[in-house]
Amino acid sequence: MEEYISNPNLALALDTLIYLASAFILFFIGKVAYNIAYKKIDVKSELVKKDNLAFALTNVGFYIGLLLAIGSVIIGPSNGIFIDVIDIFIFGILAIILLLFSAFIMDKVILAKFSTTKEIIEDQNPGTGIVVAANFIASGLIISGAMIGEGKNFFPEMAGGYMISGIITALVFWITGQVVMILSAFVYNLITPYDIHEHIEKDNIAVGIGFAGALTALAILISHATAGDFYSWQEHFTKVGIEVIVGFIFLPVVRIITDKILLPGEKLTDEIINQEKPNVGASIIEAFAYVGGAVLITWCL
Repeated sequence: MEEYISNPNLALALDTLIYLASAFILFFIGKVAYNIAYKKIDVKSELVKKDNLAFALTNVGFYIGLLLAIGSVIIGPSNGIFIDVIDIFIFGILAIILLLFSAFIMDKVILAKFSTTKEIIEDQNPGTGIVVAANFIASGLIISGAMIGEGKNFFPEMAGGYMISGIITALVFWITGQVVMILSAFVYNLITPYDIHEHIEKDNIAVGIGFAGALTALAILISHATAGDFYSWQEHFTKVGIEVIVGFIFLPVVRIITDKILLPGEKLTDEIINQEKPNVGASIIEAFAYVGGAVLITWCL
């Protein structure tokens, strides 16, 4: 123990191993929770025997969202290795619960016109799979933004009050993020000259990719607004409001730019839905434009 204290390099290495071990344990807990939430689904069969791309996309999206949430706790301010590990497990488990609830909201609200589970498992619809994956990633980004930085202690008289305040901020911003995701789906459906739900249900992966890019872009903006030290609800909600408004203005502008500049001489809608085989490449360019534009906005704000 004396050598551990006196040798900074050894101390850093041991701390790193502890963080990594904690993260791997959380991933295992996340896997178990995912399997329980989808207990009617044979995960091994879908991934290995059926080669279900739609389910693979959804599954990986969940783990990416979980990685983003766990990472935000690890890279945040350190309170000592013991407290850090407690934080990682408490906020990691909270992240797992919130990610699974986000899938429920996606199924019952955002894509309520059809069953996402049926589309992913029975129809093996990759368009639905990539949208659900994007929702997991978006929720992970939102949770990550809420957890990065030092929160104000709402309960200074209580031991661990900083942790309670951290949980409250994470929950509030996750709820805010889900509301924005629902609004994003509505706005995106308005700016496209076709019904995204209809075409996603028809197994059009190109439509799913474009929609997934829009959801991820809005989540990047929300995460940027909520990240950093917490001082007041008013300050954070003002930032969130500004970036969400910018995002909603930004979506139709980017779609026009994609149509006129990134795909010159071609109509984006024609490439995605008005031909026998949807142009997946065109939808990837559209999704990139949304995500890339969101990143540029965060750099400028």
